[in-house]
Amino acid sequence: MDLSIVVPSYNEEESLPLLLEWIERVVVAEGLEHEVIIVDDGSSDGSWSVIETLANRYTGIVRGVRFRRNYGKSAALNVGFQRAQGDVVITMDADMQDSPDEIPELVRMIREEHYDLVSGWKKVRHDPLSKTLPSKLFNATTRKISGIKLHDFNCGLKAYRSEVIKTVEVYGEMHRYIPLLAKEAGFKHIGEKVVTHYERKYGVSKFGIERTIKGFLDLLSVSFMAKFGKRPMHFFGALGTLMFIVGFIAALWLGAKKMWYVYNGLSMVLLTDTPHFYIALTCMILGTQLFLTGFLAELVCRNSTERNKYLIKVEI
Repeated sequence: MDLSIVVPSYNEEESLPLLLEWIERVVVAEGLEHEVIIVDDGSSDGSWSVIETLANRYTGIVRGVRFRRNYGKSAALNVGFQRAQGDVVITMDADMQDSPDEIPELVRMIREEHYDLVSGWKKVRHDPLSKTLPSKLFNATTRKISGIKLHDFNCGLKAYRSEVIKTVEVYGEMHRYIPLLAKEAGFKHIGEKVVTHYERKYGVSKFGIERTIKGFLDLLSVSFMAKFGKRPMHFFGALGTLMFIVGFIAALWLGAKKMWYVYNGLSMVLLTDTPHFYIALTCMILGTQLFLTGFLAELVCRNSTERNKYLIKVEI
């Protein structure tokens, strides 16, 4: 199959029929063998009835998956990725703010320019300032930390080679960081395309300010896992050792200073009456705890079933 289109949806019953008509008009004109997988993320409106109607209307093309409750966009994408059969996989939101007219060019970039992943860039956005400003800050931070030169990590319109989506696992709120997950999995040919962004016609936005907070926390999580997921001792052990050494040297210096005062018959306050003693002691305790944390995490990793899971590109 040429193309799979994965559409996560939450309370978008009004948009879905129009979106499917638009997708079909564009894809059929290109002569692409395709499927559309709509994942209903626990909608509370009539979305599932609409999806059932669409599946009957577009027999063999539209497939639907319905969650029992709302799990989030990452879960919806992951389930859609598992079921996708196309050589090229495209994701887009169900709110009709992403344009299906971009599909042919995205497919071409994957096929002819051999990109592993192409991310949309909503250069001109029709969203309120309360969404665009946090988004700019979020994208700038992600760009700096990840080293991936994309302007819009959170754009729902993306295209992938099938191997990419079958390799990476999207969980929690990690849909924002699929380019980073792909890069860490060895898919480094990542591109970007300016896409048209439309104003929302139906429904309301499902994201608030908490998305920005969660996004930064997830960025720290995915960055840490990418670097130290299989070698936690390198992080906790190194940090713990450093803190212990700092505390030990400080305690040694305080002890030596006390002995020098005593040897020369000079008076000096008790070490336990100075803050430096407790700072040194705290550093040594924290250093020991961090080292033990790394040691225990290393034991867990070594007993994990995925400790020797490596991604093989080709074998002959």
